[in-house]
Amino acid sequence: MPSLTVTSRAAKVMRDQLARRGTPQACIRLGIRGGGCTGYSYLFEFEDKPPRANDLVVEQDGVKVVVDPKSLFYLDGTEVDFETGIRGHGFKFKNPNTKDACGCGESISF
Repeated sequence: MPSLTVTSRAAKVMRDQLARRGTPQACIRLGIRGGGCTGYSYLFEFEDKPPRANDLVVEQDGVKVVVDPKSLFYLDGTEVDFETGIRGHGFKFKNPNTKDACGCGESISF
């Protein structure tokens, strides 16, 4: 069974973003899209509609994260975390399926 893990720290930031947006009941949609300097990039967007029948739904600390089956092929086993540090802050994808990434970490290849 394919899996995706969302850390409590990432879920808290997602929950805060949904609350600031005024849609605490919405989901976060994660995915993969073509583009970027190495071929693919991560998709992170608000999803106001209910999850689709074939979406993977991961619930962590009151936040629903949804992933479509095509993206799940590339995201299987990924951990989504939120990190802060000298170089800034943001969501970090620890994806065991990637073969390469650009220097900024925004673009990946499989």
